Amino acid sequence: TFPKRPTEVSNQATLTQMAATLKPYLNAVRCTLEAAMCLENFYSQRVERHLKPEVEVRSSKEVLFTPLEISRNDREKVLIEGSINSLRMSIAIKQADDIEKILCHKFMRFMMMRAENFLILRRKPIPGYDISFLITNYHTETMYKHKLIDYIIEFMTEIDKEISEMKLALNARARISATEFLKNFN
Repeated sequence: TFPKRPTEVSNQATLTQMAATLKPYLNAVRCTLEAAMCLENFYSQRVERHLKPEVEVRSSKEVLFTPLEISRNDREKVLIEGSINSLRMSIAIKQADDIEKILCHKFMRFMMMRAENFLILRRKPIPGYDISFLITNYHTETMYKHKLIDYIIEFMTEIDKEISEMKLALNARARISATEFLKNFN
């Protein structure tokens, strides 16, 4: 076993520090989702035998809950909107620079094009957010509630890692192509 290089030690410290700051944020999201995911079958009050997600339709104010926004910082936040029979969760992902904005947009577009495979993923996010999930009473009746919450929390932890890895790979490719291009001028 070789001793660790200083960069490896600092990377581990940064990851530990990031995980320490991310944990309270994710715990707040988890607790809020557990409280808001008490969904039941509820037909429309205006149209007989009409069952639509009230959080999307917004036909009756009395069946809508107060929306809740949980922010880690000004760029990273979650909006949880609940109703009697559905829950919509929108996530704004941290984007520090233009490269991360482009990578995030492309990755979210890739996922939303395959929304039918993810069941709870919406095809179009709420304005101001990058991705949205819609959970109805049907989902909570056919799936385990704690597994749905685990999936969303896992998605939130992994999406930052994925975008960071894509950015590192893009920078590495750009560095290699730039050095190859500049070799021709020597």
